[in-house]
Amino acid sequence: MTPSPNQESNVTASLNRSSATAHEEEHHGGLEFVRFVPLERGLHATMVVSFITLALTGMTLKFSYTPWARVLSRVLGGFQTAGYIHRFAALVMFCIFVTHLVSLRNLKNRKYGSWSALILGPNSMVPGSKDGREFVETMKWFLGKGPRPQYGRWTYWEKFDYFAVFWGIFIIGSTGLCLWFPVLFTRVLPGWFINFATIIHSDEALLATGFIFTVHFFNTHLRPEKFPMDVVVFTGQMPLAELRRDKPMEYEELVRKGELKRHLAEPHPAIVVKLIRGFAWVALSIGFSLVIGIIYAMIFAYR
Repeated sequence: MTPSPNQESNVTASLNRSSATAHEEEHHGGLEFVRFVPLERGLHATMVVSFITLALTGMTLKFSYTPWARVLSRVLGGFQTAGYIHRFAALVMFCIFVTHLVSLRNLKNRKYGSWSALILGPNSMVPGSKDGREFVETMKWFLGKGPRPQYGRWTYWEKFDYFAVFWGIFIIGSTGLCLWFPVLFTRVLPGWFINFATIIHSDEALLATGFIFTVHFFNTHLRPEKFPMDVVVFTGQMPLAELRRDKPMEYEELVRKGELKRHLAEPHPAIVVKLIRGFAWVALSIGFSLVIGIIYAMIFAYR
């Protein structure tokens, strides 16, 4: 079958893009693309430690009647001490959230000039119609009914994970404060609200823990192209070939504008990457172990 002029044009354009991007990768040698700045990497690493601490201490208290929770509580110094650790980790999480909001304000002032440009711009984290189209295209790709979507800087699942933090801070954080300071809050709220807050805090925390240690872990680390681990959020950098494969729209836009070079840096020393991977493996292991404990508690020992 003879290809149509449009098909020939598409193939030619694709070959030209491939040639241009291959030339870029060869020209920049072993340099890597800087995806996250040090502040973002530090906040995420701190959030990982904070969230795992909250999950361990919170689920230990929620499932205190199970053998694994009793053992873990003794390791933590008892259920009362676990409560103290839980509240300290919550303070850290609040500080992370506030720091992130301040960094967004600084980013707006430095780069965008207005909140509308930051929120509605092409690299916005706010979900839009494009994300809906990419979701449909991704489902077709999963079923073998279409090509892999040409993702940009942020995918729809990354945006979902991002705003899940806002939801968690609002719902879990606010109810947690009510449980931490019940006398203060019942000055303006009815007493039954504390019971309501207990249920919401407990069940939303269970949902968040289950989501992070299953869906988020799969999307981030267990996808075939990332398995067994993606450490870019900790190293802040990724090879150009990986950027071109995972974020083709962002890659081509940077090449087109001639801005790729200023986003490149030397790779981290091997020992640094090994330490980062060690930290990530510990986090993954704790998360998966906690999921197993939760499943056991829900099926065999739930009260």
